[in-house]
Amino acid sequence: MAIFNPADILIPQGVDMPRWSCVACDQFTSDPAYWEAADRLVGSAPSTLRMMLPEAFLGIRDSAEETAKIYAAMKDYLARGIFRELTDSFVYLERTLASGEIRHGLVGAVDLECYDWAPDTETPIRATEGTVENRLPPRIKVRLGARLEMPHIMVFIDDPGDTVIPSAAGGEKLYDFDLMLGGGHARGFLVCGDRAARVSKALDAVGSGKVRFAMGDGNHSLAAAKRCWETIKPGLSDEERKTHPARFALAELVNIHDRAVTFEPIHRVLFETDAGGFIAAADRFFPRGESGHAITLIAGEAEKTLTVPGLTIGSLIGEAERFCREYIAEHGGTVDYIHGDAEAAGMAKPRGRAVLLLPKMRKDELFPSVAKSGPFPAKSFSIGLAADKRYYLECRRLTRD
Repeated sequence: MAIFNPADILIPQGVDMPRWSCVACDQFTSDPAYWEAADRLVGSAPSTLRMMLPEAFLGIRDSAEETAKIYAAMKDYLARGIFRELTDSFVYLERTLASGEIRHGLVGAVDLECYDWAPDTETPIRATEGTVENRLPPRIKVRLGARLEMPHIMVFIDDPGDTVIPSAAGGEKLYDFDLMLGGGHARGFLVCGDRAARVSKALDAVGSGKVRFAMGDGNHSLAAAKRCWETIKPGLSDEERKTHPARFALAELVNIHDRAVTFEPIHRVLFETDAGGFIAAADRFFPRGESGHAITLIAGEAEKTLTVPGLTIGSLIGEAERFCREYIAEHGGTVDYIHGDAEAAGMAKPRGRAVLLLPKMRKDELFPSVAKSGPFPAKSFSIGLAADKRYYLECRRLTRD
């Protein structure tokens, strides 16, 4: 069986699409006002908002009560027949971002037998950042009893020639609408029959290295799906395991070389520390060379750039994290993770602060780094703005009833 497959995808019909589709549950986690605005906008209309719990409300709302509401919404939507089923199909997606760039994607089903998030795994689908185990239980609890799934998972392929996803263009238009609350625009097209077969053939020809697919977003959701499959699988026969819906997870495939895909570093800023020896300590900690990745250290008015040789970009970020943690252990303080070069650098001026600016990752570094040194540490890089993340839209059945 292929790693990324056509699926029986459910698309809503006869609904208000801007109210149906909402951003991933792990966005705007410190901004409950965003989710309250979404709630007011949706009202009583059918919406993916009713089939998930925003992480902004974890620990605030009763999880058992919210899970029951999610199951009830799924049952209701299926009973009302609001879905059109696209049998054995992909969906080709054009997503207009806040920048005006269009990100191109392909929605299909990932085979969970081909994925693992362990650092030493040899599976063809790899995690790109460390998986935090305590983030899995809420997702697992919902998925195990759910009749439907809806993806905010994004998976990268390394396709410099852009041969796969453009080959999906040209089918029946499925949706074309503005996303809620400044999320941009989404257009989707049906990919089935001969066109789907051509896409699958093109995909088979891409990526011959140890890492065929790399997680772009939603790794914890995919990890939860994997854990659920491992729970269900022992109770199935060998034949049932081949096609059971829980073996697969709906995801959007994106070429890492798409113009709309951008990687931004997440810098380290130390607060309430003795910053006087920060740069000298970094001089002693990091190896030095003529070529390699450059990091910039700032403490007050002092600033120094070091060139660190011999490390993948993932290993460099791991060493930067270790340095900051060791410095704090000796000199006190806390570390925070800041987006934006100027924003992070500007935080170094007050007394008791120090900044480590990490380099921007090149697109051709991600796959080799994961293959050589495993997943990146948490808080390594970001992919676009919160509003540019994948929105829930397509669904798939997780049960046979």
